[in-house]
Amino acid sequence: MLTVGRWLKTSKSWSSSSKKNSEKSVAFALSKRRSCRSFTDRKPPKGLILDLIDKARRTPTAGNSQGVEFLLLEEKSLVNDFWGVSFLGKDRSDFSFPGLFNAPVLVIPFGVPSLYVERYKEDDKSYTNLGDDAKEWKVPYWLTDAAFATMALQLLAIENQLETCFIGLFDREERIKEHFSIPETYQALGVLIMGYPDKEEAARGRSQKRKRRSLSEVVHRGSWRSPL
Repeated sequence: MLTVGRWLKTSKSWSSSSKKNSEKSVAFALSKRRSCRSFTDRKPPKGLILDLIDKARRTPTAGNSQGVEFLLLEEKSLVNDFWGVSFLGKDRSDFSFPGLFNAPVLVIPFGVPSLYVERYKEDDKSYTNLGDDAKEWKVPYWLTDAAFATMALQLLAIENQLETCFIGLFDREERIKEHFSIPETYQALGVLIMGYPDKEEAARGRSQKRKRRSLSEVVHRGSWRSPL
């Protein structure tokens, strides 16, 4: 790696760091990220998840609105409540991934539209006309920012030998918000299931069997018609 002025110029090898350091890199965490569908009931060290959330919430937020909040469920009774409300009396015996129910931690990220609207009423943002109503936002950045934080939380989990599975709430969202006293206007991104993997009872979903699209299919350099 060469230094040009104050800026670093990388060689094709990208990095000369040791294996130990590379295993703490973002690239390493991304290479290890998979959706885990079978967990043990082993609990993470006390305070770890809160610390990871504190780090994950430092991802970008539009206008520094900081409009992402989290419902953290760590007590077994509350985790069980979540699944009970989710299934609402439905038979869980034929559920494809029963190993999800063992996970000791659930994190539900919420976007708070009102914090973005209020922020964009301020003088330095008023020119955007986004401070009138959440409906003015073509892209709901409270969900975009929640997604940033959730992705960061997944990578931080991997760094700490945990695994995760992110699933949507869909028609269950309103029931869950009501049960856990979440303000009606808050919007849930989904739920991040966290814990230690059960490698003996590992379950693979159909989605995991799909092949990854090639880089040349997803990158359009200079023009949409230009191949990579």
